[in-house]
Amino acid sequence: MSIHGRNAATPPNLEAVRAYGDTLGDGQIQLSFTLPVPHGPEAIEAARILVSSMALREPRIYHSHDLGDGYSYFVVYATCVTEVDYTKIRVAKVTSDRLDFYEINTFIEEKIKRNIVVLGACTGTDAHSVGIDAIMNMKGYNGDYGLERYPKIDAYNLGMQIPNDVLVAKAVELKADALLVSQVVTQKDVHIKNLSELADMLEAEGIRDQLVLVAGGPRLNHEIALELGFDAGFGPGTTAPDVASYVIHQIVDRNLV
Repeated sequence: MSIHGRNAATPPNLEAVRAYGDTLGDGQIQLSFTLPVPHGPEAIEAARILVSSMALREPRIYHSHDLGDGYSYFVVYATCVTEVDYTKIRVAKVTSDRLDFYEINTFIEEKIKRNIVVLGACTGTDAHSVGIDAIMNMKGYNGDYGLERYPKIDAYNLGMQIPNDVLVAKAVELKADALLVSQVVTQKDVHIKNLSELADMLEAEGIRDQLVLVAGGPRLNHEIALELGFDAGFGPGTTAPDVASYVIHQIVDRNLV
């Protein structure tokens, strides 16, 4: 047996994948959640019953504590017997080749032959700028420079709480090649409405097909972005080279040079 109970001689069956805890195929999962009830024996039993109703076996309340004001927090372990056929999974995802800082600048210089203009913003009421700053700001994120550092990219970080009509006007004024929109606030699906509205505004302005439209955020992925009229969607952990590589390939592939 190798570390964590995995047996290198017996690879997992990808047609019947189960959750992994201590040993391969044991189905162990961990859940954490809050219930709007006072902490105590009744709350713990409520948590156990709730997890049991999810078709999970042997729920075990490993931790619970009082959050105050009649709320209780729980950490629960349980056994999941459901299997997933991994071989049949098909997911919409960005497939462009990822280039590094130097390769991106060389690509732009040789194939686009001019600086590209990229605008980034948190739109609507969204005031969470950490994501867009990680992509745009010169210092970047996780060891990768932000787009402001790229000599062949004219990057404009418009900041947070930018109305869609202001972003569209700036795109026209600066002749943007790409718009990067970060959405962290998702209560009542406000991000869905906001992103759809932006795509519609660009269509109405007659410039939608002239630029690359990218969305990013913790509850966004490529599939959702496509459904909302965007060209691509990036989730958590995305860095500037991921986005820039996609944008420059799109500019060339769609003949937006």
